[in-house]
Amino acid sequence: MREENGFNTGSILMSFLLGGLVGAGLALLFAPKSGSDTRQMIKDFAGDVKEKTQHYVEDVKTKVSSGVDKGKGLYEEKKSMISSAFEAGKDAYSKEKEKMSKETPEENA
Repeated sequence: MREENGFNTGSILMSFLLGGLVGAGLALLFAPKSGSDTRQMIKDFAGDVKEKTQHYVEDVKTKVSSGVDKGKGLYEEKKSMISSAFEAGKDAYSKEKEKMSKETPEENA
């Protein structure tokens, strides 16, 4: 790990984690609610987060699915247009080639 001013990344990370644990412990010790109330509050919060996450995931799935469907439709539309243009070009080439082969060399001069 890289050292800066005598501290490496590991020691800084460990200090941060230790500070977080001490802060969490003090918060529980000095919380105005009982342990069961605090646990219920945490459980309710976790349930709310889970529910909101599920709704978010469903929204994202719907939007992605809609985008993919629109993309497929656009792809098919453009593919059809290109295919039609290609076929028209082939037909025009064939007709021009046939027309040129029917002309006599005297007419080309």
